[in-house]
Amino acid sequence: MGADKKDIIRKKLLDQQREARIVRKIVMIVSTVLVLLIVLIGGGGYLYVTSALKPMNPNNNQVKKVDIPIGSSVAEIATELEKNGIIKSAQVFKYYVKLKNEGGFMAGNYELSPSMDVAEIVNRLKTGKVLSNAAVKFTIPEGTQLKEIADIMAKAVKQPDAVIINKLNDKQFIKSLIVKYPDILTNEILNTSVRYPLEGYLFPATYSFYKPNPSIEEMVTAMLNKTRTVLSDYTIEMKQKKLSIHEMLTMASLVEEEATGKTNRKMIASVFYNRIQKDMPLQTDPTVLYAEGRHKDKVLYKDLEVNSPYNTYIHTGLPPGPIANAGRTSIEAALDPAKSDYYYFLATPSGNIIFTKTLAEHNQVKAKYITSKK
Repeated sequence: MGADKKDIIRKKLLDQQREARIVRKIVMIVSTVLVLLIVLIGGGGYLYVTSALKPMNPNNNQVKKVDIPIGSSVAEIATELEKNGIIKSAQVFKYYVKLKNEGGFMAGNYELSPSMDVAEIVNRLKTGKVLSNAAVKFTIPEGTQLKEIADIMAKAVKQPDAVIINKLNDKQFIKSLIVKYPDILTNEILNTSVRYPLEGYLFPATYSFYKPNPSIEEMVTAMLNKTRTVLSDYTIEMKQKKLSIHEMLTMASLVEEEATGKTNRKMIASVFYNRIQKDMPLQTDPTVLYAEGRHKDKVLYKDLEVNSPYNTYIHTGLPPGPIANAGRTSIEAALDPAKSDYYYFLATPSGNIIFTKTLAEHNQVKAKYITSKK
């Protein structure tokens, strides 16, 4: 190898070493800058969170009236508090509630002040220290149908039943609610076979309103907020069961209407699912009564022939929608039915439910408890 060639190689090596040193310096500078940014952002974030947990204004003792509707989610409560200038950050409030595993916030009209810190506000919302007694209060029992709910609402606000039921059945109103509650209301409720779009969606609970004469919209919003809050607890189960909210509430309503105080609701749900799997009609009497639009103590054979998509004696699968509202117990039964090989059940006059596997066994039980009593 000649001297010139060696010089060229040596020069290349020196150039490569120089480039490597430059690269290392650049990497070191960038790394240092990134570390400083992380420290600054982290420190700033910590200071921001710490500040947001403190009173909005410790020197401002002005009391503000804040209304927390029934069924409000933590996010909705946080937004309302921030909007009223009670807290600095709705996001920090939500993180605090989640981190501390707080919950059980009570609806009501509260007196809150910017001088309160987040912990004090959370405590007040949990204990329900409200401004005043409710101006309007009503209770929707489990298993209540929409027409009955409309009657309860009408009595509470002293309006005619027809005004309430017409509003609850108004398509434009329903469409506006679908836009407002896309997580629980879908176009399934607009199916022409569905009798009342909101049937089964107004959760059974006690509702309090702190101003006189709440509007129909305000009452419905409170009930849908409650439904949204309750159903949010079952999101994973619905996905696992591959049920839409509409299907789940429909099944839960059937369980609710068939159940008595002594009933194993999960076992009733298992019978319905077993029959669906075998493509057998559900043959549940409450759907026939719903199809007829009336309550009866006894379903007659002629009732079973009513021409309606809700009649589960002549149609297989679930009816077009819920036939009543369902409580948590029936919702949980719809999502987690018992494992059984039963296809029939019968309620005895004493309220007990007897489950059987075959039609022959079912008819024997029917002859013993029903036919023999005539």
